[in-house]
Amino acid sequence: MQYFEEVVVGEVRETASRTLTAEEIIKFARAFDPQPFHIDEAAARKSIYGGLIASGWHTASIMMRLMVDNVVSQTAGTGSPGFDDLRWLKPVRPGDTIRVRSTCIDKTPSKSRPDIGSCRYRTEVLNQHDEIVMTLISIGLVRRRPA
Repeated sequence: MQYFEEVVVGEVRETASRTLTAEEIIKFARAFDPQPFHIDEAAARKSIYGGLIASGWHTASIMMRLMVDNVVSQTAGTGSPGFDDLRWLKPVRPGDTIRVRSTCIDKTPSKSRPDIGSCRYRTEVLNQHDEIVMTLISIGLVRRRPA
């Protein structure tokens, strides 16, 4: 278990990868983001994207699952107050395989809660060509090592 004291600014952590299918892209979008280029392959071909693409929120959801399975589960985390600067840079398409790279860019002990600290991470979602498809600055609250 990694506590706040063991978090190193500059440390890079990467996750396993996940390949998206057209079926799951459409299913997610029908439930949460039913725009034509996410749910209708014919309409998507006529769009500026030239084909079906995943909702950015789908990409963000997969990013979160990959982070929980591969990073957060190994950290003494207590949640997050949010994130900054979310950007979707490239469309994610059926057959794309994405993974997450997270780099600690800052850490600060809490002034009001001596049992936790705040860590900021530059988080990047990459596709199978190592192209960055999404970025954000995530903030994690991490427990301090018990005495």
